[in-house]
Amino acid sequence: MSENATPREEPRPDLAAMVVPLGRALMAAERPVLDAHGLTMWGYAVLLHLDEAPIRTQAALAEAVRADKTRIIPVLDDLEARELIRRVPDPQDRRVRLLSLTAGGRRLRDTVQAAVRLNEERLLARLPRADREGFLRSLRALAEATGTG
Repeated sequence: MSENATPREEPRPDLAAMVVPLGRALMAAERPVLDAHGLTMWGYAVLLHLDEAPIRTQAALAEAVRADKTRIIPVLDDLEARELIRRVPDPQDRRVRLLSLTAGGRRLRDTVQAAVRLNEERLLARLPRADREGFLRSLRALAEATGTG
């Protein structure tokens, strides 16, 4: 091997070929949990994203959860009707709605997230602890690097 040659990597599938099916399997595992609590994937994404600080606009929330701003309105309507979120006029601009979680929304989010995490832990338990921690650190780093996390 010449000085500039690099050792050939062991063949592996492309990242998308590994990550996309894994993502679909994880979403399928979440479905029964969400269904049991009457939530859609988008509803769960909204509950996860709304934390202690209100979000200033529905458009900002849609962008944050990567949803089409016109398609997220029925999701917000449902969550508000179920008293899981609040939409109140911004005192500084009454055309704008401040979005926030209610106590019930926070409880539901925490319950669903705990069940989802339990399923994730079952999958992650197949990896040795050091590999699991490295895998999670790497996923976080890649999500931040690509602006998806």
